[in-house]
Amino acid sequence: MDLKRKLSRLTSAGPGSQARAPVNAVAVAPVVETPAEVARIPPAEEAGTTTLAEVLVQTLRKRMSMDEAPPADVPVQEAARAEGLVDLREEARRRFAAKRGEAVEPGASDPRVESLRQMLAFWAERQGTASARKAVAPVPEPRALPVEARSTPHGTVHVAEQLYAPDHRHGTAPVAAALDVEARLVAGLALHPELESVDFTRMLMLDTETTGLAGGTGTVPFLVGLGWFEGRALRVQQLFLRRMGEEAPMLRLLAERMASSSCLVTYNGKSFDWPLLRTRFVLNRVPVPRELPHLDLLHCARRVFKHRGEGARLVHLESKVLGHHRVGDVDGSLIPELYFRFLRGTDGSELVPVLEHNQKDLLLLAALLGDLVRRFQSEGTERQDPRDLLGFAQVAERAGDAERALTFAKAAAESGGAVGIEALVLASRLCRRAGDCETAAAHLQRALTFAKPGQGAMLHLSLTKLYEHSLKDLPRALYHARLAAPVELPDDHQLRLERLERRLSRQGA
Repeated sequence: MDLKRKLSRLTSAGPGSQARAPVNAVAVAPVVETPAEVARIPPAEEAGTTTLAEVLVQTLRKRMSMDEAPPADVPVQEAARAEGLVDLREEARRRFAAKRGEAVEPGASDPRVESLRQMLAFWAERQGTASARKAVAPVPEPRALPVEARSTPHGTVHVAEQLYAPDHRHGTAPVAAALDVEARLVAGLALHPELESVDFTRMLMLDTETTGLAGGTGTVPFLVGLGWFEGRALRVQQLFLRRMGEEAPMLRLLAERMASSSCLVTYNGKSFDWPLLRTRFVLNRVPVPRELPHLDLLHCARRVFKHRGEGARLVHLESKVLGHHRVGDVDGSLIPELYFRFLRGTDGSELVPVLEHNQKDLLLLAALLGDLVRRFQSEGTERQDPRDLLGFAQVAERAGDAERALTFAKAAAESGGAVGIEALVLASRLCRRAGDCETAAAHLQRALTFAKPGQGAMLHLSLTKLYEHSLKDLPRALYHARLAAPVELPDDHQLRLERLERRLSRQGA
């Protein structure tokens, strides 16, 4: 900063100075005085000024006048500079001491000067910290995109492939367990009867990475990940779109793979991946392949894990259910921008994590399918989260498998609490449908032991109906009816009590 700007700032700062200019005001450079004008400035003692800011202003003016004065000869110039470059601290200390009538010690320092030093040091430290925060992260080392160009009868397709061994595990689940699933159980778990006749050894796992989530004609799947089993090894093949306008060969290769498969396995593929691909087939004038039976694991996961209250995001289930935690995984929201950068000419190093992300999603599909079916088949005999057992019980009930649903419900009821109450209500409902009303009532009575005060009114209402209409035990029905008032309309509750009392009076007569 030059001396003119220093002078301009000092004239509006410091103790005893005039009112400061507004922050947004434009600073006007001061007029530089000539040596004659500097000589007319009265000394600090004569003007009555004793502030540090005014002392600094006068000294800086003296410096400016000496710097701008034309040198007559070398000795005179050196003498003038020696006279002008005074020690500001000594000058300020001398003037303040003279004003107060005190003696000046050579080694003493003014506290205000020390305070100014501390402020400047703190400001310099903050500037260094801010500069460190703004430092640019190191640029990753350029890497080639791990895809190879393959010539096909339809054109060139860029492909990345990897084969996973039969003993490969994704978290705690073996990937090859997807081959051992029973079609009947898969159909019940998915509530999709047509899956009962599917050969799951020829299933095709599908996952896409796209330029956005809006769907429609403006969204392009630039990476189509496919997975299928060869023996018990999993083959992962990724079809990559190097530039826009080269979709047709990629889509035709996808159609050929679908023609040799028995079904599609996706996660949210019914709502997003497959409708988007079907649109791309139409826009590129490629015949749309015959639709295969579709197993969407998102629907299965939502039904089974809904009582956890943690959502059904794929990465979340991967860590909570399968125990696999991704390290350094790319955020899905950044994937479109990374691909657009690649199209603008950057190297393929930024897209390598995207391909790895897609591979992990395909492995997760196989591992999750095998794990879900294995749990559904165990009928609660192995240790599981009670909330998941309740979810499996409700799925089995909807699938019409009453025996499996009852087994899961009894296992979930052992946990007690809200999950135990809901499981016992489900078990009671199943027993009542089977005609075992005594056991149904026993399940509801047990659920009452888990209920907190004020939470059992609905259970009392169910027991009232069961005792009145099925078991014909009117005294017990009346007892529970009186406790069911909070969940009934006042008029309906009064009519129920009057009806039971009339029936009891007739029975007594």
